[in-house]
Amino acid sequence: MKQFATFRLDTTNECLWRGGAKIALAPRIFGVLRYLVDNPGRLITHDELLDALWPETYVQPQVLRTYVLELRKLLGDDAGQPRFIQTLPKRGYCFVAPVSDGDASGSASVSASAVGGAANGAGSGNKLRCIVGRDDELARLQAQVRLADSGQRRVVFVTGEAGIGKTALVDAFCKGLGASANVARGQCVEGFGAKEEYYPVMEALSQLCASPDGEIACRILARMAPAWLAALGRQAETAATVRERMPGDLCGALEQLAERKPLILIFEDLHWADESTLNLLSALARRRAAARLTVVATCGPGDGCVDGSGEHPLRGMRQNLLMRELCVEMALAPLTRAAVSQLLARELEQEMLPAGLSGFVHQHSEGNPLFAIAILEHLIARRFLVRDATDRHSGGRSRWETVGPFEEMEADVPERLAQMIELEIEGLSEAEQRILGAGSAMGIAFPAWAVAAALEEDAALVEETCDGLARRLHFVERGGEDELPGGMRSEFYVFVHGLYREVLYRRQAATRRAMWHARIAQRLGGIFAGRESSVAREMAMHYEAAGEWHRAIAAQRAGARHAREREAHTEATQLLEGALRLAGKLSHKERGAQVREIRDDLTTDGGSGAARRLRIVSGKA
Repeated sequence: MKQFATFRLDTTNECLWRGGAKIALAPRIFGVLRYLVDNPGRLITHDELLDALWPETYVQPQVLRTYVLELRKLLGDDAGQPRFIQTLPKRGYCFVAPVSDGDASGSASVSASAVGGAANGAGSGNKLRCIVGRDDELARLQAQVRLADSGQRRVVFVTGEAGIGKTALVDAFCKGLGASANVARGQCVEGFGAKEEYYPVMEALSQLCASPDGEIACRILARMAPAWLAALGRQAETAATVRERMPGDLCGALEQLAERKPLILIFEDLHWADESTLNLLSALARRRAAARLTVVATCGPGDGCVDGSGEHPLRGMRQNLLMRELCVEMALAPLTRAAVSQLLARELEQEMLPAGLSGFVHQHSEGNPLFAIAILEHLIARRFLVRDATDRHSGGRSRWETVGPFEEMEADVPERLAQMIELEIEGLSEAEQRILGAGSAMGIAFPAWAVAAALEEDAALVEETCDGLARRLHFVERGGEDELPGGMRSEFYVFVHGLYREVLYRRQAATRRAMWHARIAQRLGGIFAGRESSVAREMAMHYEAAGEWHRAIAAQRAGARHAREREAHTEATQLLEGALRLAGKLSHKERGAQVREIRDDLTTDGGSGAARRLRIVSGKA
């Protein structure tokens, strides 16, 4: 536990505390803060931070700016007069607040039910009992029901990306209610919104009428909302029921039903709901009469239409209710590493996990429970994780162990996740797929100018399309604005999860990827004309991906010259070693000339550490 000012950084649960209040942090943001706090009072360069947090992945430095901006908001820091994070332009960051070892006793402890979840639920087959990492959210939902029980109707939006655990949270919440309330659930279905009005509402009403209190529900509906009951097929249509289903009639009927016993309505995947359903929920939230009524709705963070048909009305409705304080939003954060460990222990039914497993899964899943389980299944299917012989210390049961270091595991995408992501991508228009595909060539973050260069399209139009995608999709978000030489500015965007970027990149033909990389490298050279050496490493990466070895080598050598001018001799040597590696891809005749030139560069820079590799590349080892 590290302490600075009024904050405590909880490295066990990967969160931040301010007094007794817990502040959840996304894994990447936590990683940035932890590295800064672990190294106070000194310059942390962009490269050092990127190498520490993304050692195997190329990530653009401007991504760090996004995370630092988010940290400043959470800490209440001012970039002009920093109390915590000082920006050193063109260089990096420095954590300027005094840091001490904090006392963990002041923070709220993880509940026994969460810590013991894996052991209690192992082998039971009932995974609702051992939902992990969501104790705070469950407590908040239960608190909303208690408020509703006193007559304060409540509307709660549970938001989060696909696979984050919204349904699992609602399942656990409902299970804890028992018979103390009437619960009815309606599922919104993709594509049904334009075909059938009130689909999730009718499903919930059907459940109410079939519940132990169904006879009472039917009587109330027959008296106050007969058209709704007739639509369920539970009452013959008469002259009194021929009129349309009126939202006001149903609101009144639900309120009367809640007088006898608290009523909880749950609507899942509200981003696929029809407009009539949303209008009904808005009416339920706005009515002023006291009612022991709670509405819990799950939806994605973007509330968007994936099919490109325009912005979903859910966004406006939810924002309006939030502004009027007629609802609350509960955004599910990724699981901490400790919670991922509990999840894995539950799935494997063993408390002691193989060394490195939880760290590997947490890193690649980024705290998404669905992704974590899929990665675990993938490790088992690839026989990287196997059962060993019976362990006498585990009650005669075999244990799961790894067959090698995780560094040797290929960074491929589990098939189940790849199929899920493919379905989401295929719901986009062809033009949108091309834009995201070109963005994936840049890495986790992609500026609009690079996408425009790859596709040879107008940068302003590309930026407008990317803005629309960031509003609609849960896996793309706006990262900020990039300032380029000559006063040029360009928005940049971030894939929220690296697996989406990986799937988008791999689904492109190799020739198309090569063409995009070459165009991006050329555009980089144009933007930084006269200063190409400052972006030489990025240009070399793109030229190498394009298979243009000569240009990649030239860029590496230019970067080495730039590093040498800054007296960054270690960096210069690393770049020249990269150039040597690329020289090995040339024909024997071309290789000799390049190796001789790079040898001269290394000699100038004093890079004796590369001598062995130099002999291998030149064929003299």
